[in-house]
Amino acid sequence: MAEPVLEIDNLSVRFNLKRGVLRAVDGVSLSVGKGETFGLVGESGSGKTVTARSIMRLIKTPPGEIAGGTVRFEGRDIYQMSDAEIREIRGQHIAMIFQEPMTALNPVFTVGNQIGDALRTNMGLSKAEARERSIEMLQLVGIPSPAARIDNYVHEFSGGMRQRVMLAMAMSCDPTFLIADEPTTALDVTIQAVILELITSMIERFDMSLLFITHNLGVVAHACDNVGVMYASHLVEMGTKAEIFSNPQHPYTKGLLRSIPRMDAQEKFLTPINGTVCNMMDPPQGCKFHPRCEHTMDVCKERIPEFRELSPGHFAACHLHDQPTV
Repeated sequence: MAEPVLEIDNLSVRFNLKRGVLRAVDGVSLSVGKGETFGLVGESGSGKTVTARSIMRLIKTPPGEIAGGTVRFEGRDIYQMSDAEIREIRGQHIAMIFQEPMTALNPVFTVGNQIGDALRTNMGLSKAEARERSIEMLQLVGIPSPAARIDNYVHEFSGGMRQRVMLAMAMSCDPTFLIADEPTTALDVTIQAVILELITSMIERFDMSLLFITHNLGVVAHACDNVGVMYASHLVEMGTKAEIFSNPQHPYTKGLLRSIPRMDAQEKFLTPINGTVCNMMDPPQGCKFHPRCEHTMDVCKERIPEFRELSPGHFAACHLHDQPTV
């Protein structure tokens, strides 16, 4: 196993709202090795983005709060760093491609100004050096006529081109770890494939580690080495891509896999997971998936299952795997 670059141990994040406490992430533990691509999957509202933002210490406080756990990057505890130290980590060591470029990019500044500002802040480049580096990065991610497009505004780019700009900005300071938060959302399938190939080639070229957040298991099958499946703030299964796809052990993972369209499928219709993600302000007692699970037992309604190792490197949290009592 590759040396861990990122280690998350028992992370819990909550939001203290007027209506009550929302536990967005509850006891999540995972690690990402050097050169590894780790896929974090699950439906919207499962806690994937909050987990990613917690790594970067981008949870707004209040109302957000890191309620417990640690995040270590290259052996250093992120939550013990000063504000100056975490600013140094962001951009130079850990970069993030946000989910929606139209909200992540500033519409009143040119893309060149925005990439250049990151370069001047993080790498101490002059204005001329930052502009030259920005043009180089736009060319690297496939923006045509980068010397001219650098002075364009966000609204002058298509959705796929905006994602390329986001990737150029994220890669501009030569980080060693990249977080991609659903970078292909709202793009058509052809552009999705182009962006995925671009991210994969950049990761290989610069020997980076990647945390890839998505709800699309087809993307995971294409891009990831290891996979973590999240549901309602919990990590419910984790293992290698081969294990997750060929031998899923949690009913939720099996449901996600049955929901993928297949060219070789005999069934005429897809098999959906019944119901919706539970209300995180008032989650059900016990396993949060039990109201939607076809294997629900009495114990599922009473006790949260333990996240245990079922085989080397393959973990799941389900009472179906409880050891029988003697």
